[in-house]
Amino acid sequence: MSNKSAVLTAWRTFKRLPFGNWLFTKVVCFKAPYFGSMKPYVLDLRDGHCSAVVKNRRRVHNHIGTIHAIAQCNLAELCAGVMVDATVPYKTHRWIPKCMTANYLAKVDTDVTAVAEIPMPRQWLDKEDLVVPVKLYNTRNELVFTADITMYITKKTEKKK
Repeated sequence: MSNKSAVLTAWRTFKRLPFGNWLFTKVVCFKAPYFGSMKPYVLDLRDGHCSAVVKNRRRVHNHIGTIHAIAQCNLAELCAGVMVDATVPYKTHRWIPKCMTANYLAKVDTDVTAVAEIPMPRQWLDKEDLVVPVKLYNTRNELVFTADITMYITKKTEKKK
């Protein structure tokens, strides 16, 4: 049996289908419903990498008509979480978000694409703080937001019988 996560297995299955990225994104948003509020679209997923986009639409706007700061944080957390879930060896380790540091560099007045990426391959430790850098770009390819999301990685404990 493969040591690939269910998320990565699902991604590889769905991406071969018509509208596969859309279907995969719907599954992610069903599992974590709050992400659905911004209607994201996962573009790519592989070990150590995830990218997704959010359209510039009214539902994610703030009072000045640009993409809200919290929508940017949500997109960053979506990419980081999906990437970590697809990358951490699911049989031996688990993860949970621990903290986020966000930097708003410019108003976001276009669609926005997030990229979460960590160097691969890597060794997975127990009780490790993994800092996942996430960058958001507007459609002019300008960096508009950065975040460092700390994921707490631990080894799974064996269940006592």
